[in-house]
Amino acid sequence: MYPYKDSLLLIKTFEGFNEKAYPDPETGKEPYTIGYGTQFYPDGTPVKQGHYVTKEKAFEYLVNEINIIAKQILKLNLGLNQSMLCALISFVHSIGWDAFLYSNIVDHLENEDYVEATEDMACWIFDNQHKVIGGLIDRRRNEIKLFLKEQQDFEYAFKDLLLKAFREYTASKKQVAAIRQFQECINPYALSAFMNSFFEDSYNRIYSADLSEEELQAIYQNWK
Repeated sequence: MYPYKDSLLLIKTFEGFNEKAYPDPETGKEPYTIGYGTQFYPDGTPVKQGHYVTKEKAFEYLVNEINIIAKQILKLNLGLNQSMLCALISFVHSIGWDAFLYSNIVDHLENEDYVEATEDMACWIFDNQHKVIGGLIDRRRNEIKLFLKEQQDFEYAFKDLLLKAFREYTASKKQVAAIRQFQECINPYALSAFMNSFFEDSYNRIYSADLSEEELQAIYQNWK
């Protein structure tokens, strides 16, 4: 059985398949990506605009990339179990080898601080404009879940994602717009349960479908 099957499944799931090479989303230029996240062919030449690939060939490229990343990680002698290794292969495939090698994650792994390592992994969810990418939150969550699969401690940074947002809340127009946009994505039953639990008896008094800037500031002051 292929030892990095979990890495393969993670990368295929979150990269998706692209038959035609597409440019960097931020710049509209190089690097170009094709297949399942391939930017360089096995011979080292970069993917170029106008290139196409079949699913079979893309799969071949991906397996080659996974094998290379696995060898690079194993050379670091971090004492990883198989689940950790597979999770890191997907993570490195996403952020790049240099970014991983010079991150604090390697230091945490050397010290066997696995929770600290996953908390740092969870931070890699932003684009170049420091905006959160929803797909990366999902990918990091799944990579971390796999990383800690054989560990007893499953505590990691995503559990406090909303709490961190609440602590930074100042009722600015952008924050309110972001909350309303997020609210539209939540299952209504889950949202109702959260609202009932969060506000309890004060729910009917506080909640409003359309609050003014002054009302939002007043609520913020009361919650501080």
